[in-house]
Amino acid sequence: MQFGLSEEQEMIVATVRSFVENEIYPHEDQVEKTGQVPDDLADEIKRKCIDLGFYACNFPEEVGGAGLSHQDFTLVERELGRGSMALTHFFGRPQNILMACEGAQRERYLLPAVRGEKMDALAITEPDAGSDVRGMKCQAVRDGGDWLMTGSKHFISGAEHADFFIVFAATGVDDTPKGPKKRITCFLVDRDTPGFEVREGYRSVSHRGYKNYILYFDKCRLAGDQVLGEVDRGFDVMNDWLYATRLTVAAMSVGRARRCFDHALSFAAERSQFGQPIARFQGVSFQIADMITEIDAADWLTLAGAWRLDQGLPANREIASAKLYATEMLARVTDATLQIHGGMGLMDDFPIERFWRDARVERIWDGTSEIQRHIISRDLLRPLGA
Repeated sequence: MQFGLSEEQEMIVATVRSFVENEIYPHEDQVEKTGQVPDDLADEIKRKCIDLGFYACNFPEEVGGAGLSHQDFTLVERELGRGSMALTHFFGRPQNILMACEGAQRERYLLPAVRGEKMDALAITEPDAGSDVRGMKCQAVRDGGDWLMTGSKHFISGAEHADFFIVFAATGVDDTPKGPKKRITCFLVDRDTPGFEVREGYRSVSHRGYKNYILYFDKCRLAGDQVLGEVDRGFDVMNDWLYATRLTVAAMSVGRARRCFDHALSFAAERSQFGQPIARFQGVSFQIADMITEIDAADWLTLAGAWRLDQGLPANREIASAKLYATEMLARVTDATLQIHGGMGLMDDFPIERFWRDARVERIWDGTSEIQRHIISRDLLRPLGA
């Protein structure tokens, strides 16, 4: 077992961390106060990322990406997790699912996304279909060689800047022994398609400036060649490409926890009460010990999941474990950091209250903690027939 990073991986970590500290940190307060990322700043971040050679680094070299391994890319996401998501969004990591593009789809969607000429957004969640993906009501019905899509999606991140959307919709129903089961198909939908509207969504306390949007489809006509993958096989495409997004959430949670921990450690060493640094009190020092232990554990668990992907090994349970533990860990670390800072932790003079707010959503999106526990338990119990 090799626990150390290679020289190349150390360089990746140092490069991305420097980028986040120099290009992201200075703008975070502005985004927090305004809830907006100025277009010129977004373009600047994207351009600098492209110049570094890191844009679409999660894609193979054959399509213009950097060809990073899963483990390398997990290190990138870990370092990006230190910064504001509203800003690191423009570092540019298109959805891996675009690798399923075929024929003309590659020139229309995949390659422009890799080059940074177009941005994508993923649309799965609906008001009545969150964890229960098959409960989606947005549907697409055949109309000759085309499809007509009707329905809505919500909580769609990145929609503000997206040129096209990766949309999952119900395209039929099968009768099964357990009852009706919807068939799902994935579509590529251009922003300016008639019958398609993007509206600003809900105001969130987490990740200000990283907005969510609501998508509306009213008999939106899509050509047959806008199906990504096979008709009625949307879950196959989803399972082949999207489950690794949970690894991204885990990695970013580790990065954010380490940044938060650095604040807790320095504050505990500098803040004095009763004539000595508060770090000398076990009530504080033991919290610090627990925090770094949990962060390291989440880090290794996340990197181990990425390693399994690189080896071509089954990793569904391991990635679910990483997502579950890292996001729950982040909640505990941010809460402990705020407690160590006392009343000042809740003031916006410090970024602590932001870390605390931002941490809450990580246990919800890309599969709730309860869904991760379900994945883990079923993986263990299914072979036993239970």
